[in-house]
Amino acid sequence: MWAYESVFYQIYPLGFAGAPFENDGVLCHRILKIIDWIPHIKKLGANAVYLCPVFESDTHGYNTRDYFKVDVRLGTNDDLKKVVSAFHDNGTKVVLDGVFNHVGRGFHAFKDVLEKRENSPFVNWFSRIDFAGNSPYNDGLWYEGWEGNYDLVKLNLQNPEVKAHIFNAVDTWINEFGIDGIRLDVAYCLDRSFLYELRQFCDSKKADFFLLGEVLHGEYGRMLSEMNLNSLTNYQCYKGLYSAINSYNLFEIVHSLLRLFGPEDWTVARGSHLLSFLDNHDVTRIASILNDDRELRCAYALLFGMPGIPSIYYGSEWGAKGDKKDGDPALRPCFEKPEFNELTEFIAKLSEIKKREKALNYGGFRSLYLTNRACVFERNCDNERILVAVNIDDKPVTAQFDAGGQWADELVSGEVHDFTGGSELAPFGVYFWKMR
Repeated sequence: MWAYESVFYQIYPLGFAGAPFENDGVLCHRILKIIDWIPHIKKLGANAVYLCPVFESDTHGYNTRDYFKVDVRLGTNDDLKKVVSAFHDNGTKVVLDGVFNHVGRGFHAFKDVLEKRENSPFVNWFSRIDFAGNSPYNDGLWYEGWEGNYDLVKLNLQNPEVKAHIFNAVDTWINEFGIDGIRLDVAYCLDRSFLYELRQFCDSKKADFFLLGEVLHGEYGRMLSEMNLNSLTNYQCYKGLYSAINSYNLFEIVHSLLRLFGPEDWTVARGSHLLSFLDNHDVTRIASILNDDRELRCAYALLFGMPGIPSIYYGSEWGAKGDKKDGDPALRPCFEKPEFNELTEFIAKLSEIKKREKALNYGGFRSLYLTNRACVFERNCDNERILVAVNIDDKPVTAQFDAGGQWADELVSGEVHDFTGGSELAPFGVYFWKMR
């Protein structure tokens, strides 16, 4: 599977392109701006891109009006074809957001129910509608809104007509736009039989089609199997990464990694390829969370060294900030052009290492050295071993552990490392040692 050897770059197009929050119905070819960023994304080392919702919606993209039409605020279907084609020409895969649990109030079938009530042929397209009740919008009927959000009307995914509508849309996305995968919004809410049929449908349309599910917490290994998906969002380690650094307690993240991917029998997701991230369009950016900007290198080293598929959120590669308490616009801004600084250069180096090293793409996880402020862990696959070392302290530390060999090539600096007498880790130092 191509995704397991990839570095993802995530873009929230409506914010990225500076589109108005409310759908104003005015056609503007903003999505073409993404093409201008392809050289930057390629220089960063990302070889897959995940685009948040691009189809016609009421406001933020997750309240879909039309699964078959690119949002007028972003442009046209032909514009999206150009974007996907440009990525493919540069060897980059494209994954779109699939919002199939709910739709917006502007969705044609829901508008028909509001107009015709019991006489609408679309009444059963939705999870629950009560004509004796009322909604916060004073519709004269009640319906189920996703998690109490009544701008998000929950679909009935057991209805064959609804499934056919969604599968026809997916067929269009694959055939017309040529996409390589779908990220399933709130996948933890989706009907399991729907997910099974979606898996079968996508596999019949395109080989190695990538299905990523958005989940929060749970038994990831079991969920992957039950949901018939290739990957899930690793929110458990997302929290563990920044919390471990801010609290100077690397035990938190290493023990989470051992529970998920370690060598013991109780490991719950060994061999899985979860999507790993430090931030995304829903959470505070990592540069606004960490106490010290020097720790950003450590955070990204852990992200790229641990098992999983690393994902970078646009702007965070140069240390852009954004706090969730300031609302979604703060997390989903418009940048006029990309920046490339020391952090970006470092992430680009990690990207190249990650993509080429089998142990980092498919290797197991074993902890070799662990204190509150320093850790060394091993990734191994087919006799290839890479040791990842991180020191989050502002003081050097000498790590004593059995490396299983004397010499290694340090992949970030290009230097040769001798483990004899212990390994000194510089303040905020990160190392990727490939054992000889």
